[in-house]
Amino acid sequence: MYAIVDIETTGGHASANGITEVAIVIHDGKEVVQHYQTLINPGIPIPIYISALTGIDDEMVRKAPPFEKVAAEIYDLLQGKVFVAHNVNFDYSFIRHQLSQAGFELQLKKLCTVRLGRKILPGYASYSLGKLCKCLDIEIEGRHRAGGDAEATAKLFSLLLENDKEGLIQRSLNRNSKEQQLPPYLNREELEKLPSSPGVYYFKDRKAKVIYVGKAVNIKKRVYSHFSGNNSGRQRQEFLKNIHTIDFKECGTELMALILEASEIKRLWPENNRALKRFDLAYGLYVYEDQKGYQRIMIDKKNKFSTPVYSFSQLSEGHNLIKVLMKEFELCPKLCFIQRNTDPCIGIQDQHCHGACDGKEHQWSYNQRVKAALAGLKAGLPSFAFIDEGRTMEEQSVVWMESGQLKGMGYLPKDQDLEDVLAVKSFLEPYSSNDYIRTVVQTFASRYPEKVMKIQV
Repeated sequence: MYAIVDIETTGGHASANGITEVAIVIHDGKEVVQHYQTLINPGIPIPIYISALTGIDDEMVRKAPPFEKVAAEIYDLLQGKVFVAHNVNFDYSFIRHQLSQAGFELQLKKLCTVRLGRKILPGYASYSLGKLCKCLDIEIEGRHRAGGDAEATAKLFSLLLENDKEGLIQRSLNRNSKEQQLPPYLNREELEKLPSSPGVYYFKDRKAKVIYVGKAVNIKKRVYSHFSGNNSGRQRQEFLKNIHTIDFKECGTELMALILEASEIKRLWPENNRALKRFDLAYGLYVYEDQKGYQRIMIDKKNKFSTPVYSFSQLSEGHNLIKVLMKEFELCPKLCFIQRNTDPCIGIQDQHCHGACDGKEHQWSYNQRVKAALAGLKAGLPSFAFIDEGRTMEEQSVVWMESGQLKGMGYLPKDQDLEDVLAVKSFLEPYSSNDYIRTVVQTFASRYPEKVMKIQV
């Protein structure tokens, strides 16, 4: 038995919106055997543009039951059936969320008439309910009302059953089939071509614009994981609806996939990538010359108009580094903003300030020590090659770091002499470095020291 469902709502995602109308048509596989329809009071105002689309306004639902009053009836009607809808994940997410709020847990097999239509009735320009039904001469009485759309979907479903010569509907219901979890406009063939290797994948919309970039140790497994579960949030619902195609690039290792992902997000700036867009080490070490000609070191919040000498996640990290530089290179705590009061300089007391803060040391001699401190800081940044597996048995991968910055990565023959720096570099593709990439590479180097080869720059 199939329960063909259509709903009208106050918005596009279940977690922050309500249902205004529900229609359920029970189909026994041959014909419709039962109808159910009711308006629902969503408990929140219906937006004007929704009312304009559906004709359902606040006054119409004022005396309608809230969902919890009809939840048991709807649950009993759906239980044991296959849940069918046009873009099934949308309707299912709302019904499941509302039933859960009322104390009922819904777990049903699903069928999407968008996905089934594209496979069983191929060749149409659009598979939206209105346009597809028009092409198939299926009349919709009451478009954008739950009852009219559910009846039309039931007629469409009957047509799909009649034309399903290859048993696609039954195969989609098999326990191991994940067909109905997939976005409505994504062909399963797109998933079948994905490799089970590390790399980066790209979700694209109907215009082939990249809307999400992700990395994976196993590309196929990771992509499938995006489509499991029943998250009812707006972001996920919109995300799934807009996925039309998938592309990918294989990498030799997880580290290379992480670097490529970060680089591609910066290059493409996809709308659904939020975490890496926000990543940044918040503080930087800066150097400037004051009005008296002294070079001054300070820690400040990073901004897009200046490039720091070094970056930190916490203010205390920067201050601790400056204190080390002060003692090692005999710098003034007042000129380094470690001491901010008007008391006598603690650096003079500790004999590592020569009086620059009082003008007793010439700018040139003080600035030479600042330059030496910065040179020492740069020299302390690691330069190494991270050697690991390649994409095939015949190659190895290399991630190349110089003075704490990524210079490039690539693949070279397994028998390549790693001591021949110029030859190794010829295999590398340049990549821009940033705080995130530097942190990731250094984390992997610390975790796998046996894969690190020191280099001279």
